[in-house]
Amino acid sequence: MGKIRVTNIQVYAYHGCLVEEGKIGSDYRVDVEVSANLQPSAISDNLQDTVDYVLINRIVKDEMAIRSKLLEHVAQRIINRIFNEVSIANAATVEVSKINPPIGGNVEMVTIEISQTRN
Repeated sequence: MGKIRVTNIQVYAYHGCLVEEGKIGSDYRVDVEVSANLQPSAISDNLQDTVDYVLINRIVKDEMAIRSKLLEHVAQRIINRIFNEVSIANAATVEVSKINPPIGGNVEMVTIEISQTRN
C-alpha cells in the first residue's frame, strides 16, 4: 500500500451560499491524498500502474469549476470521480479550503475534509 498526495492545488471558484459568492468568487486550496497499491508501479516504472497526479489535478479543477453551495458537496464529487477514474484507488481524502471566507472576521481559511474508502 502507498499514498500519493497532491497538495495545495490553487483554484479560483464560485462556491458558497451567499449570492455574492457566486458573483465575486474566491480563492480555494485543495489537497488530495489517494491510497493505492503502488508496488506494481514501483516495479514496472509504468504510469498506467500508478495514480496519475496529472489526472488528480484535472479532476479537482473540473469539479471546482462547478458551483456548489457547500464545500462538502464539491469534495464528495472529487472523491466520486477519483473512484470512477482511478481503478487502483482504495481510499481518498480530500480537503477543500476557502481562503479568506466572508464570515465577518479575520480568518485565514475554512477547511472541510472528507475521507472515504472504496466499497
